[in-house]
Amino acid sequence: MTTAVPSASSVISRNPADPSDVLVTLPAPGAAATADAVERARAAQPGWLTGGAAARSAALGAVAAAIEAAADELAGLAVREVGKPLAEARAEVARTVAIWRYYAQAPYEPAGAVHETASGPGLLLTRRRPYGVAGLITPWNFPFAIPSWKAAPALAAGNAVVLKPAPEATACAQRLASLVEQHLPARVFTVVPGGAAEGSALVSAADVVSFTGSTAAGQEVARAATARGIPVQAEMGGLNAAIVLPDADIEQAAAHIAAAIAGYAGQKCTATSRVIAVGAALDPLREALSAALRAVPVGDPADRSTVCGPLINETARDQVSSAWEGLPVLAGGTVPGRPGWYAAPTLVEKVPQDHRLLHEEVFGPVAALLPADDLAHAVRITNAVPYGLVTSVHSAGLDAVLHGLDRLDTGMIRVNTPSTGVDFHLPFGGAKASGHGPREQGRAALEFYTSSRTYTLSPATL
Repeated sequence: MTTAVPSASSVISRNPADPSDVLVTLPAPGAAATADAVERARAAQPGWLTGGAAARSAALGAVAAAIEAAADELAGLAVREVGKPLAEARAEVARTVAIWRYYAQAPYEPAGAVHETASGPGLLLTRRRPYGVAGLITPWNFPFAIPSWKAAPALAAGNAVVLKPAPEATACAQRLASLVEQHLPARVFTVVPGGAAEGSALVSAADVVSFTGSTAAGQEVARAATARGIPVQAEMGGLNAAIVLPDADIEQAAAHIAAAIAGYAGQKCTATSRVIAVGAALDPLREALSAALRAVPVGDPADRSTVCGPLINETARDQVSSAWEGLPVLAGGTVPGRPGWYAAPTLVEKVPQDHRLLHEEVFGPVAALLPADDLAHAVRITNAVPYGLVTSVHSAGLDAVLHGLDRLDTGMIRVNTPSTGVDFHLPFGGAKASGHGPREQGRAALEFYTSSRTYTLSPATL
């Protein structure tokens, strides 16, 4: 996942479908203001925790209702600021509502357990407690869902939150904050806009840190947080594969894979960028997938029919268009001549082993078609990259799939479905350079934002 950073003195956000449309221009607050926001949040956190489970649950439920009431506005803002196709933007807002509702029940969940002592009278208790201030650094591609699936569990557990969004999603973050803040005590939820300076300051001041973004930035965040001795999770890039076995429904597989390559212009960490055709699946898949990609509607993200909108900025568009240079192109391989930063959904083949498409995350609507002799060979190809986020496997039978699944070095495996898509109530995360630290989402998130304590109660205490 890649995120451009503006100059150190300003935050600028443009409409990627119409770069002349500037949504945000404001001074970056700087490191000192970020540290001050953390201290203010730290002062507000104890009252948020001691207010009780009912208050936290009601507040998070009210946030969900507020987001739902503003759904059309929020979807339109995501379309305008980050170029998200309207259908996807609406789906993201609906998921965001569901996330807040899911975690609104979490304050009532058990926060510990009671155990017998190994010998003699007494009790042993375990109890999970919030860290204090959760520092969240989020990308632009899911401007409402990712901040929410980080902030909601942190708040449910009793933490205060300081959010540093990507500059390209500043307007979305500020609007989300306006909806959240009206239902929480002052300074329990704060947005600090900015770039690298503000992000570094947040990592240096917060009590627990969650990051989503590029691998390089995530590794730096992990190093800095680890050096401070604070908990950190970093969800980073992907170079995801789709494995298609000969017995798969080729047309269905092609439709799923095309959606995972081209949806939102491939700007998802779970997007498919390598398509591995096993044995006799190669020729029919080449034809079906090429046709499916050529049929993907490309255009204005505000159009309800659009699947592939613009890239987030000019640099991203140029990186994508340079990725297919010199390779045999089966579909796409063009840059539409229209305002905005567009690239056609592209499939290439006969990619040299040292080509960057097979080693780096391009983060755009381009994928390489690769042949494999058998499932074992496909698994080796899948694993032969620095990343390990998600793999999709397409087959009519589960025997071969189950035989190969445990050998895949990825955090998530999706069978007969696109590699894209997230179930917010289950753990999310990857292996190798795709992830660092505990998983996000579901109950895993509640565990990450709390520390476990063990209490020994002797008879005198009782």
